Amino acid sequence: MIRLMRRLILSCRGPAAIAGLLCLAAASTLLAAPPPRTPRVRIPPLLRRIMSAPLADDLTAARQAPVVAWLFTLDGVRNVWAARGPAFHAFPVTHYTGDNGVSIYSPRLTPDGRFVVYARGDERNASGQIADPSHNIHPPAQNVWLAPLSGGAPRRLGAMGCTGSGCEDIEISPNGKYAAWAARGAIWLANLKSQKPARKLAWLRGHSIEPRWSPNSRQLAFVSDRGSHSFIVLYRLGASHLRYLAPNFDRDTLPRWSPHGRYLAFIRQPGETLVRPIIPIAPHPWSIWVGNPRTLTAHRIWSSGGRPRDWLPQQTEAEAFRFLAGGRISFSSWRGGWLHLYAIAAQGGAAQCLTPGRFDVKDVSASPNGHWLLYSSNQNDLQRRHIWRVRIAGQDVPGAPEALTRGRRLQWTPVEAGGGAIVYIGAGPRLPSLPYLWTSHGARALARRVIPAAFPRRRLIIPRDVSFASLDGLRLHGQLFVPRGGKRPRAGIVYIHGGPMRQMMPGWNPMRYYFYAYAENQFLALRGFEVLSVNYRSGIMYGWAFRHPPHYGWRGAAEYQDIVAAGKFLARRPGVNPRAIGLWGGSWGGYLTALGLARNSNLFAAGVDMHGVHDWAAMLNLPAPWRQVPDLKAARRLAWRSSPDASMRGWRSPVLLIQGDDDREVPFNQSVDLAVRLHQHHVPFQTLVLPDEVHMFLRWKSWLQAYAAAEKFFATRLAGGKDVK
Repeated sequence: MIRLMRRLILSCRGPAAIAGLLCLAAASTLLAAPPPRTPRVRIPPLLRRIMSAPLADDLTAARQAPVVAWLFTLDGVRNVWAARGPAFHAFPVTHYTGDNGVSIYSPRLTPDGRFVVYARGDERNASGQIADPSHNIHPPAQNVWLAPLSGGAPRRLGAMGCTGSGCEDIEISPNGKYAAWAARGAIWLANLKSQKPARKLAWLRGHSIEPRWSPNSRQLAFVSDRGSHSFIVLYRLGASHLRYLAPNFDRDTLPRWSPHGRYLAFIRQPGETLVRPIIPIAPHPWSIWVGNPRTLTAHRIWSSGGRPRDWLPQQTEAEAFRFLAGGRISFSSWRGGWLHLYAIAAQGGAAQCLTPGRFDVKDVSASPNGHWLLYSSNQNDLQRRHIWRVRIAGQDVPGAPEALTRGRRLQWTPVEAGGGAIVYIGAGPRLPSLPYLWTSHGARALARRVIPAAFPRRRLIIPRDVSFASLDGLRLHGQLFVPRGGKRPRAGIVYIHGGPMRQMMPGWNPMRYYFYAYAENQFLALRGFEVLSVNYRSGIMYGWAFRHPPHYGWRGAAEYQDIVAAGKFLARRPGVNPRAIGLWGGSWGGYLTALGLARNSNLFAAGVDMHGVHDWAAMLNLPAPWRQVPDLKAARRLAWRSSPDASMRGWRSPVLLIQGDDDREVPFNQSVDLAVRLHQHHVPFQTLVLPDEVHMFLRWKSWLQAYAAAEKFFATRLAGGKDVK
């Protein structure tokens, strides 16, 4: 309470007397109101057992050897694992211990599969501070490491120091001698054969990102981001100067070398304008260029067009855009209304769609020889993702896509290692994520032994695929977790994912955040709640129109009608108490949770809001050049009307607010401000603040605390004051 008052008083400072009076009134209301209760969190054993599910991600492969590596998170402990052919027995490469919130990311194998390079330590914020939810008295570090797969201690190569967007930029040279990465605005180079620490590649203006090695390992191409524009920069090892490839007033990104290193493809977009309106969203055209590293000239081979759906995709552009065998370049595009893969000759001409149909693609990779593209998609199964491949070289017309997996389980992140071994990560409704070796006769899990004996696999509920209409008739999809037996009528809960560029599926999710959200939905269902996880408009895998609806988010909250439809769908379910419908979600899902309680307390009886946005107008603090846009005042008015804070007068239902106070995505003061408003309007609420935690909680313990508190809150507010069975 004292801390909340201090923040409120500090926010009242300013020359306007009226603002000061309003702040004093708010402070008086806060002092007069009873303090919010902070729940005492006891972790139920069942939740702990469900959350013990192993999480596999960041799968990578060696180009010249049958070796793959990935990350395993087991009870909050993160380590690099690997498997080597032909047997592909899985083994740990690193041996870190403790749920300390220290992340590992961006594992990269050397081409011969003998070493793995990875980063460890959490990202820096704008002030350069590294997240530390373990509250150490010494500042944490963020470093790049080299670990031998044959055993032995990892060796530090140098500091990482990324701020989030550049944390996937570790690149190993094709000859296996060097590693390059982006850190602290520069490109750093480490010799993997030497004990010397990494060195900064060059002094350079701007922010350097996206390093890419030439096939002969003698040159690096990278992006120098200058704010309003960006360049493709070339550096030859041992040279004393840098070179620029076809510099212009545009934003050049994603450099990609041809197989023989003679050419360099890149994406070009218009530079940032100072006066572009932001209502409605303006089109962002882009084009593919091919440059000559010797002459430093480039020419355009393909243009997207000027329609909104011709934007550069935000899901697959980096992994789909690549030079392949046969002189072809692959890329992804929304041009047909669905997110598909295309191929075009490096000389230009017509682009060919490689994956036609009413579905979206994701998780794109290429075979080492560049003849195949591997990807996941929801072709023939909109609610799930399976592994596919398409051949694009060796013939004039690309072949038809070939399904490698199918069925009721989920598969994603396919890679092909040297020798042709294909490995992917898969999961099911009950079986958590594991790497699988694919063969024409079936697939084999590589590390099934890591699943704890206490993991309650057989108790988990298989969610049902459901579909229903939104308030305006749009067809929506979701997963329904129906408890077995138990007391009826039961309480119902709507789960709302974040993003919003996400999709929940009937199984353990590929993303860590939603992997744990799936676990919580299972826990709530096993406690007796009927849970509906809804895929609302603006999510992915349902085409362009669904992903980019008009007036969503701060531009009008159009997706909120989908949440109301989900609540009404659940309230009509047989055996569900229509007066005991709750909702919960995080980030964008927290925003929609708060909006549901503010606008429809008559429908939603309680909610758990995890680090949600409550005042979009405050989030529109655009960078300096954008403050000159002609419709900024109108945008802020629209953003305010789309926010939960604008509907506080109708908020009656209780809420549990959960947030870490080192949140780098949604400012913590969004929840501070909401707490003051809830006091002013006499809305009952509870809080769970996690000091030094970030948006995507780093500690397993933090997820356990948040989810245990959420279940207890719903049990109290929706199920008569005690846990339901």
